[in-house]
Amino acid sequence: MKRIIILPTTALLIFFTFSCKNSNNVSKDPLKGKISISGAFALYPLTVRWAEEFKKIHPNVTIDVSAGGAGKGMTDALSKMVDLGMYSKSVSPEEKLKGAWSIAVAKDAVLATISSKNPDLAIIKSKGLTVDKLYDIFITTNIKNWGAALGSSSKETINVYTRSDACGAGEMWAKFLKGKRQEDIEGVGVNGDPGVAEALKKDLNSIGYNNIAYVYDVNTKKKYEGIDVIPIDLNGNGKIDKEEDFYGDLSQIIAAIKDGRYPSPPSRDLYFVSQGKPENPLVKVFLNWILTDGQKYVTEAGYVLLKEENLNPELEKLK
Repeated sequence: MKRIIILPTTALLIFFTFSCKNSNNVSKDPLKGKISISGAFALYPLTVRWAEEFKKIHPNVTIDVSAGGAGKGMTDALSKMVDLGMYSKSVSPEEKLKGAWSIAVAKDAVLATISSKNPDLAIIKSKGLTVDKLYDIFITTNIKNWGAALGSSSKETINVYTRSDACGAGEMWAKFLKGKRQEDIEGVGVNGDPGVAEALKKDLNSIGYNNIAYVYDVNTKKKYEGIDVIPIDLNGNGKIDKEEDFYGDLSQIIAAIKDGRYPSPPSRDLYFVSQGKPENPLVKVFLNWILTDGQKYVTEAGYVLLKEENLNPELEKLK
């Protein structure tokens, strides 16, 4: 039975507005108007960066960006409450029947996360966890303590945290665990990516999952204080081999996602969605910029670039 908690330090909605205050170029730039965006926590930091950079070029444009989960992004987009929804998983056939249109803009991944103060951290990082063991922690709950997970004498109970909001991270993590769905993940439900990260930092025996933007600091490239990553024993030999050890900093995990050493899922494309193909010319200009000049900010923001051969098909969707 899942329990849902809402941490007082975790906002249910993150909201960022870019408005023009003063610029000598305001009257000279013909592009003006407002774009509203909501949705996935996974895409939120990168979208904020894109909005900042776009505003520098087009100061007459206002871009409102709010994070409330991928489910909210899709719902808001389909109901036309926003121009674009941030979405962190593939659009389903059912969503397409409702009119959902999507465009891929970047890649990232979901990671198994843990408190950096876990008493068994050293052995966890040296042995890692196989997909089977992660499955028995998150899905069946047959593994309930760290001793059973690691083959050690530890009796410490594993406290599982999951997302209480409909999200791409939960869906991708469950899909990685033998094709399950977010609803199959057991544990204490917490709202939002920041909420899960905060819960893990406060619970020494916790385990959860987070998008990379909430694990690594884009400025230092290091993990945020209080949180660490559980390496996945991909070949199942009971230890983390050199080729499986790519979690040290942001640059390492991005490289592993890019070259396929980190599996997909839980790595995945990130999308903007809307109710039908966008008709607002301003939205089209913004999306075109994201897939061209705006791509230079993807790596800077801690995400993974789409392969060059995949960009042209996405640009074609705007024509």
